[in-house]
Amino acid sequence: MICRAKENPILGKKDFPVLHEGFENIGAFNAGAALCGGETVLLVRVAERPVRREGRTLCPVFDPASGKTEVVGFTPEELRGNGDPRVLTVGGKRYLTSISHLHVARSRDGVHFRADPAPLLQAQNEYETFGIEDARVARVEGRYYITFSAASPLGSVVELAVTDDFTTARRVGVLFPPDNKDTALFDRKIGGRYYALHRPSCSCFAKPAIWLAESPDLRCFGMHRFVAGVRPGKWDGARIGAGAPPFLTERGWVELYHGAAEDDRYCMGALLLDRNEPWKVLARSGEPLAEPEAPYERRGFFGNVIFGCGLTREGDAVRLYYGASDESVALLSMTVGDIFSHLGV
Repeated sequence: MICRAKENPILGKKDFPVLHEGFENIGAFNAGAALCGGETVLLVRVAERPVRREGRTLCPVFDPASGKTEVVGFTPEELRGNGDPRVLTVGGKRYLTSISHLHVARSRDGVHFRADPAPLLQAQNEYETFGIEDARVARVEGRYYITFSAASPLGSVVELAVTDDFTTARRVGVLFPPDNKDTALFDRKIGGRYYALHRPSCSCFAKPAIWLAESPDLRCFGMHRFVAGVRPGKWDGARIGAGAPPFLTERGWVELYHGAAEDDRYCMGALLLDRNEPWKVLARSGEPLAEPEAPYERRGFFGNVIFGCGLTREGDAVRLYYGASDESVALLSMTVGDIFSHLGV
């Protein structure tokens, strides 16, 4: 049975320090997850924004030249027509109303977490001027590979960092150019190649979908293949993307993915991918595996959202750590058998 933790939400904005003076945390959510050194480690997206003052809405922008986060302000007149609390368009330019960084939280039981004193990764280059977000973590050949999205006026890119202990991390570079998001690495080679799920976001013809790429070295990815797209009229009819990194079972690779309908209601579903040809979908959720039902999932900074980026697996037990309403981290527990039953396989 798929169960929500009674402690949910297990992490929130008050559990992390505010990095910038005059800012406030508005959410801690969309966490990558890993088992490391006897602990469950979450790599949490923490979003903060400048406190509104003098009737102006303020947007944070990191300046790579100075290494500081600057603030741009707009009047109500300049903001007419903007309805999304996350994004503003002013004078033909887009801004985010918050800036995010990636902060580690650790737990011995996988439920009760403590945050590290400082973030592991935060904005530091021209690709990250609007922040970094939504980490996925895969343990590949003994090291932890972190994929995350970065946003700037150059577009949304996917970057890669590597760590051994989540105390320090080394950036490798940009894996996928604009516009791309939701990249999740497979944790082992298939036929001598590494693989990643990713989501190209710009198209004149298609809606955001899940694609697969392969690599000889976890650096250069190519040979892209389409995996799964939206299903009009269903819970995943507007956009889909990879959630947590896939994990291997006796029946194939299980991928827990997110899907949104036209009303921006986000749910989680499952894909079963072929063991040796992971671009082939063997089974897919007809209905959501998990959908917004609890108050913390239905109401928040951006409500009606369940968005899972991280999971841990120990034997048959699976824990999915997910963002609830772009505001907090919550936990779903299930078994591999529960997922198979949901898929009808």
